Parts: sequence; structure tokens; C-alpha cells
Amino acid sequence: MGCETMNILHAAAQQGDTPDGLRKEFFSHVPDRLWNDWRWQMRNRVRTVEQLSQYLPLSHEQQEQLSFVTAKYPLSITPYYLCLMNPEDPDDPIRRQAVPAIEETALCGFGNEDPLAEAELSPVPGLVHRYPDRALIITSNICPVHCRHCNRKRQWRQGPWIQTDRALAPMLDYIKNTPHIRDVILSGGDPLTFATGRLERIISALRNIAHVEIIRIGTRYPVTLPQRITVELCAMLTKYGPIWVNTHFNHPRELTPEAAAACQRLLRAGMPVNNQCVLLRGVNDTLEVQEALCRGLLKINVRPYYLFHTDDVQGTEHLRTPVEAGIAIMAGLRGTVSGLGLPTYVVDLPGGGGKVPLQPDYLISGSDSEYIFRNHKGKICRYRNPSG
Repeated sequence: MGCETMNILHAAAQQGDTPDGLRKEFFSHVPDRLWNDWRWQMRNRVRTVEQLSQYLPLSHEQQEQLSFVTAKYPLSITPYYLCLMNPEDPDDPIRRQAVPAIEETALCGFGNEDPLAEAELSPVPGLVHRYPDRALIITSNICPVHCRHCNRKRQWRQGPWIQTDRALAPMLDYIKNTPHIRDVILSGGDPLTFATGRLERIISALRNIAHVEIIRIGTRYPVTLPQRITVELCAMLTKYGPIWVNTHFNHPRELTPEAAAACQRLLRAGMPVNNQCVLLRGVNDTLEVQEALCRGLLKINVRPYYLFHTDDVQGTEHLRTPVEAGIAIMAGLRGTVSGLGLPTYVVDLPGGGGKVPLQPDYLISGSDSEYIFRNHKGKICRYRNPSG
């Protein structure tokens, strides 16, 4: 990666005056060989409010409130991701994604534990079959960071778990016996939590099913723990292509040099990397932030794929925005960001209804002979409609 690109990414990482001294202040005793070891990062996650208070200024009342929240929705933050926060800003966009908030329980009357009806769409435990040609395997409920907007927050209360070989066997049998499944998504939790050898056994088993054409991995490790994207992992994955990686950058400050390098390793190993951003109140619900994020993703060769409207999940009401906010952002992006950098804004409908795309309405009227449009600048344009 060239010096110019790395400088751009460093500048993006510093957007919003994020201090770069948190590691020096709190983790200066940690040598680089450990800091860059993903297993060390996982072992040293912040898991309790008491630990969190060592890094963020929390009053006694705040600690009591957050302890109440984490009794229902646990806490997990890697040292790496913690160091992206501004500890002095309670509204810091990185902090809002990872640090519990009292609203998670105070507004618990809103939303649904399983808004996408995944339980109803599971022909065998752990496998979701919503679309005819796609199936999703929930590999684990373990992630490096517990994102506070997660649509599977319901699973956190079960304690950490991963799917055993015995549990995975019926899922693999179901896929093998369902020939119209062409595309399998490994999700979670996060599938990259598995050791590389264990993950290879799952991917290898899928690749041995003749009608499975595409394997996708849904992971936030490039964002929250990029050290996991090792040369060893990429060398394993490249044997089983085509594999597509969908990751989850929500803010331009997450586009650090470490995250960019992780994405580059995946790309060089032959895996396209797409981004699935979630629209979050106080994090990325402005045109300026979304524009910076989309441009920053293109600079590291990651395609902005989806802008998800936040699912109606219990415990996330304080992070949800009106749908109109997303449509307005898409209108602002159109014409100012390259088409390569425009995500599709989607709402995942409740009850397993599936994803529907939304965009500003540019069509004013139409007839057999002519359509009338309004473009991104508001100019009215006539378009001749050829006869059938």
C-alpha cells in the first residue's frame, strides 16, 4: 500500500479529533507482538463496567446504570477498538456503537427481540432459510465487540457459545439436501471467532456440496479487530473460492491503516470485500459522515454495498432514525459520490419479509410517449419513451 494512501487513511482515522494517544496512555506496556496478536486482543477485551471505568470517565451513577444494562445486554470491546474512541466525548460515534447506554433498557418497550423472524425461518436450529437460493448459518454468538445495534442481541443473554460439529452437521445436511441453495452465508456472532483450522473444516464441507456456488462470510473483524485478518487466514480462504466477505464499517474514523491493511490482505487473496453500513442516530445519520465513509471505502477498494435501516430490535430504539433520514442521505449522495460508492439503502422488513430498496423518487410522471424526471439537482428533464 502506497504512502499516499496510508496518509489519507490516517487522516480519515483522525477525523473528529479522535486522540491517537489512548494506546500510549493505557496500553504502553503492551509490546507490538502482543498488540498485533488477535488472540491477545480477544483475551483482553473490556467485559465489565468496572474495567470500562478505567478507560472512560464514568460517574458512580453511570456505572450503576450501565451495570444494570449489561446484566441484560453484555459488554465486549477490544483494546484496539477502544482506542478509536474519544474518552472525553459521551456522544463519540465509536463509543455509541460499543459502550452500553441506559436507553437499551429504559426504551425496552420498543422493538422486537427477533424482528426478522429468524426463529420461524429456521428449518434446523442455527440455519436461517429466508430466500429460496440462500441460507445463513449462525456460527456463534461471540464477537470481538458487542455492537449495541446488533439485530441478534437476544442471543447475548445465553452466554458465549459456538456451534459444535454435532450442531453443524444437521445444517450441512439440510444444505446438501436442498439443491436450490446456491449461496451460503456464514454469520454470527462472528464466524472469524473460530480458529482458522476449525473454520476451514466448515468451509471445506460447504465447498464439497456441488450446488453451493458462493460462500459469503459476514464479519466485523476488519473493523473491530483487524489483526485477525492474518496471512494464514487468507491463505486458507483463498483455497475455497469464490468467497465474498461482507464487513461493517459505520464511520470514517473506523477506516484506520490497520483496517485498510486487513482489507487489502483479503483482496489480494482473491476475496471481494463489500461494506454493509447500518444507519445509526448520532453515529452516521448525516450526509457529511456518509459521504466521507463512502469515499473512504472506495479509497481502500471496499465497495459500499448496503446502507441498512436499523432493524426494529429491542434495545436499539435510541440508535434508530426515521426512514426519511436515510432517503435524504441517498438524495444527497446522488451526484456527489461516484456510482461505485453509492450503497443501496434497504429496509429489512419484519416477520421475514426480506429486504426492500428505497431511494428518492426522481420520476414525476410518465406516459406511453414520455417520462418526466427530476434529477439530483432538481432540474426537470423530459425523456422520450420509445413505442413498444
